[in-house]
Order: sequence, then structure tokens, then C-alpha cells
Amino acid sequence: MASMSLCSLSSPHNLLHHRPTKLSVQILRPNTLSQLNRKFPTFPSLSAPHRTRLSAVAEEATSAPAAAPGPSSEAARRLYVGNIPRNVGNAELTRIVEEHGLVEKVEVMYDKYTGRSRRFAFVTMKTVEDANAVIEKLNGTEIGGREVKVNITEKPLPSVDFSFLQAEESQFVDSPHKVYVGNLAKTVTTESLKQFFSQKGNVLSAKVSRVPGTSKSSGFGFVSFSSQEDVEAAISSFNNALLEGQKIRVNKA
Repeated sequence: MASMSLCSLSSPHNLLHHRPTKLSVQILRPNTLSQLNRKFPTFPSLSAPHRTRLSAVAEEATSAPAAAPGPSSEAARRLYVGNIPRNVGNAELTRIVEEHGLVEKVEVMYDKYTGRSRRFAFVTMKTVEDANAVIEKLNGTEIGGREVKVNITEKPLPSVDFSFLQAEESQFVDSPHKVYVGNLAKTVTTESLKQFFSQKGNVLSAKVSRVPGTSKSSGFGFVSFSSQEDVEAAISSFNNALLEGQKIRVNKA
């Protein structure tokens, strides 16, 4: 630089006691260095033989860092409710849940093409205590003859590639001839589920349900067949059968 402003160096005391947030490097020409040496003869760093010097530039922070979500945030109060009957809507589920705490919002999820319930919902409670009470009272109980799963929803893991999960969902062939398979081991995959049920019928498709936003198994799945006879055969053959170390439950979906 041809010259350097002296306003930021008005006194050695200011420079030594100010807490800078950013440092910038400036190359000083000999005539500028001489001026500074005359102004601050006792300031040792200005008499060094090198021409490179550091000047302090104070910058105040314009915004505070975002606070981490607290225990009372919506994420800590939002519940996943899985394996609910298709005829249970928002009003009915609200009535069931509010017996155990104050409900803020209920969202039963529906298929955008068929309009049918996807058999799971998200429920946001007023407090974390209410959410924990609902998990304790409803998880593992039956609603309309189906054992429901209730837990805190999980945030997506940015390191996980979900493209294969989306492919599983899009490739599932739905059918009026379908069974629900519950109590699946966490190790059961869509492919192993399909192979297992193919022993007793013509399987069109299979899928393992995932905890929304994650790659983790929800512990249940669906298998579709080409006929009602295959459905009956699957239920009679595999209900309470062992699949990868766990007894599974099989009934009509």
C-alpha cells in the first residue's frame, strides 16, 4: 500500500488493550514506517526489520449464535404414532391421546394418490411431560385391534443416503390382497421380508416401514399378494412364526 491510516493506531495503549476480532495484513513502505517510528518510538514491534506488520481492526459481532433447541422445543414434544387403523382420523386420535395429556396438534398421514391413511400420525403435545406420559400409556397398546407404536420422532441424519429408502417406497406394489407384519427384528430388510413370504404364495411386493426421517426400521412392514388365497395362506403359515430370531405377527392389512 502507498500509505496507511494512523487512526486505528492513535495510541499504543488502545492497540494493546483492544480485543480485535479480525486481523488484516498490510505492507508498509519505508516512509510510512518512519512516520510510525517517530510517532511511537517506544513501541517495539514497529522497529522490527521486516516490512510486514499486523494492524488490528475491531469488528463487533452483528448477531449472536443460535441457541441449541431446549428440552421444551417442538422436537422433544412431537410423537410418532404408528400402526393405527385406517379409519382413525385426526379427531379420533386426538380424543384417544388427550386422555393422557394436553394435545397441541394431530396429523394423520394420508397417501397422496389413494387418499387412504398411511397408518401413522404425528402428534405434538403441549409439554415434554405430556409427551412422555403418552408414550408410557399408549406404546404397545391396541387401538382398533392393532398394536400401536409411540415414540419421540427422530431428526434426519445428514450422513445417511436416503435414496434407496425412497426407491423402496416408490417400488412397492400395493394390492387389496395385503398383510401387515408386526414385531419385525431390526435386521429384517425389504428383500428378506419378501423372500420369507414367497415360501407360501405369489408375493407382488414387500416393504419394511421406517421411522420417519431416518433409515431405522419401525418394527413392522407390509407384504402384498396376487390373491386372497395367498393372504390366507400367509397368515395361517407365518403368524407367530420366527423371522430372524423374533416371533412375528401377521394379519390382514
